Amino acid sequence: MTRMTPLLLLSGCLLLAGPLHAADPAAGKTKAADVCADCHGMDGKDDKDFPIAGMAPEAFTKAMKEYQSGVRTKSKKMTKSASKVNDDDIADLAAYYGALPK
Repeated sequence: MTRMTPLLLLSGCLLLAGPLHAADPAAGKTKAADVCADCHGMDGKDDKDFPIAGMAPEAFTKAMKEYQSGVRTKSKKMTKSASKVNDDDIADLAAYYGALPK
């Protein structure tokens, strides 16, 4: 039984470390209509300088987190938009825009 204790502890830690929210592209589409579509469009291509359609979810998430934290400051509009979303929203948006064709 004592051999199992470390294995059980490790298993429990791994379960807790996993994502608590599975990205939902449908929820991302809804959030995109509220927060992103004015500039990027629902197709993610309206902003010709910064298209987000087909963007890797990891890159999208990193960019949004950098706007939220103040690392990226070039766009006040993006900083404002990023402040309107939480981690679950970002995951959903990343899944939605990431699934769109470039």
